[in-house]
Amino acid sequence: MVDVSPLGQFLRARRAQVDPAETGLLTGGNRRVPGLRREEVAVLAGVSADYYARLEQGRERHPSPQMLAAIARAFRFDADTRGHLFRLAGLSPGDAPATAGDRVHPALLTLMDGFPRAAAYVFGPAFDVLAANPLGAALLAPFGERPSMVRVVFTDPGAPAFFDDWPAAADAVVDALRRNSGLFPADPDILAVVEDLADRAEFTGRWARQGVGALPRTDKTFHHPEAGRIDLTYQTFDVRDAPGQQLQVGTAAPGSRSEQALTYLGAVTTRVRAG
Repeated sequence: MVDVSPLGQFLRARRAQVDPAETGLLTGGNRRVPGLRREEVAVLAGVSADYYARLEQGRERHPSPQMLAAIARAFRFDADTRGHLFRLAGLSPGDAPATAGDRVHPALLTLMDGFPRAAAYVFGPAFDVLAANPLGAALLAPFGERPSMVRVVFTDPGAPAFFDDWPAAADAVVDALRRNSGLFPADPDILAVVEDLADRAEFTGRWARQGVGALPRTDKTFHHPEAGRIDLTYQTFDVRDAPGQQLQVGTAAPGSRSEQALTYLGAVTTRVRAG
C-alpha cells in the first residue's frame, strides 16, 4: 500500500471541507461523508478522476504546475493556500530556506523601540516571541518572557480569558503555523510545537483541517489582568532579511481607553525595571 503523501493528506482534508452545494455541480443523492467526492473535484479541475485519485492517494508524486493550478482553482484557494499546495508538491524551490534563524537584527530592535505607543514584537516561524518593545513585553507579561504564542493559546489556562475571541485566535495561529510549516518544513521549532501539542484536541482538530493563512491585518481585543480591556489594530510585516521572522505592531485608537491602558502598562513596566 502506498503511503499517503503530505500533499495527498492536504487535498483529502480540504476536499472534506467543501460544501458541494457551493460548487455549482448537480449533487443529488445521499452522502456518507462530508465534502466533495474525488470525481467531483476532478470535474471541477478538468482532470481525469483516475489522476486526481492517484494524486490524493500518494501514487502520483510529481504533478505539473498546470495541474496544481487547476486543482487550486477548483478548490478556490486563496494565495496563501495555493502557495502551500505548490510547496507540498515541491514546486516552489528557493522561496525560503528549510529552517529560519532566530536572531533579531539590531536595526529591527531599534525600529520596534521607535513605536512608543504601540505593542510590537518579532515572531519566529513557530510564533515564538523573539523580541518585543516595552509595551509588547508588558502586554504579553502574563505569559512570561519571550513566550511561544502557539503554546500559550492551547496550554495556558489564562488564554481563554485573555483573548476576547479565543476560537478566532486559535484558528488564526494554527493556519499561520501550517503556512510556515510549508515554507520551512525542517524548522525544529515548528516540528517541536506540533509534537508538543499532539495530545491537545483543540489543536489537533484545527491542525487536521489543513487550513493555511498568513496573519492578517486584524482587530483584537484582550482582557489584561492589570490593565483590563485593550482593543488593538494589528499589522504584520515580513522581515525581508530574516525569512520566517515577522514584525507585528498593535496600535490603539488615539485618545481611547485602550491607549490609556497601554500607557499604564508601559508606566508599570518602567517602574518595575527601575525598582
